[in-house]
Amino acid sequence: MKRVSLVVTLALAAGLSAQAASAQTLKTVKDRGMLSCGVSQGLPGFSSPDDKGNWTGLDVDICRAIAAAIFNDASKIKFVPLSAKDRFTALQSGEIDVLSRNTTWTLSRDTSLGANFTGVTYYDGQGFMVKKALKVNSALELNSASVCVQQGTTTEQNLADYFKGNNMKYEVIAFGTNDETVKAYESGRCDVFTTDVSGLYADRLKLANPADHVVLPEVISKEPLGPMVRHGDDQWFDIVKWTLYGMITAEELGITQKNVDELAKSDKPEMKRVFGTDGNLGEQLGLTKDWVSRIVKSVGNYGESFERNVGTGSKLGIARGINNLWSKGGIQYAPPIR
Repeated sequence: MKRVSLVVTLALAAGLSAQAASAQTLKTVKDRGMLSCGVSQGLPGFSSPDDKGNWTGLDVDICRAIAAAIFNDASKIKFVPLSAKDRFTALQSGEIDVLSRNTTWTLSRDTSLGANFTGVTYYDGQGFMVKKALKVNSALELNSASVCVQQGTTTEQNLADYFKGNNMKYEVIAFGTNDETVKAYESGRCDVFTTDVSGLYADRLKLANPADHVVLPEVISKEPLGPMVRHGDDQWFDIVKWTLYGMITAEELGITQKNVDELAKSDKPEMKRVFGTDGNLGEQLGLTKDWVSRIVKSVGNYGESFERNVGTGSKLGIARGINNLWSKGGIQYAPPIR
């Protein structure tokens, strides 16, 4: 019996030691007094600053939601604008705590970068934009076209696969940053600009005459975009993951910025778990019981963030489509909070 007790004690001690070792990021963020969030260098609808340096976008809201869950203050963030080339190094080095930068979840990135994807904030796919004057109606009409593409992105490989698969020739003209790529396309250095469809809608707004350009109907890849964290800190991985799931769950339950305080009084079992009036699920994450309330009050539920930043009520005007809730014909889905 004593031997069994010793084994159990050692196992518990090892478990507690591992738990303590893996909880460093949350402590670092709290001690620093703010979250360091890696974002794009300016992609409307996802992460872009205004002329006063105020950041907005779907990716930005994820970081604001994390800060709200931790500090009950969504403004306690340092936004770090990163190029596609530099984004992973910034995460690996500890310069940022989370990368929320329209980044595609792939097997190679999940295994070779020392980082984990925490969920999908936007289901996307790669497309093509051309000038209307070219009178092109399909990507299959782009044989021998010159294509502007950003280096260090999944678009390069997708582009090669698509043209090879359709026995078409093309010329790649690659650039280091997204803005350089857009400017090159607008100046006529290439016939076509390719990136994720959401990015095409966002970048079209940057052009002098957006109405002169059209996004072609073909979507040639799967591009699930989401936040990343470093390997080795399961508690931080859980916090970032469940921040997104908390926003999605809030939309599923009809919890909004306007009614969150009223619904927090609900006696329904599911509502009580979400709001922390029954159980200690938030504390199991390393947060407070009212973590979901903090998030929704600060940034709204997932649907509110989507519509405000990229949806039909925004400048981008993107239909919800497959990013709708699973219960409304889409594939956006959160595991249960219980």
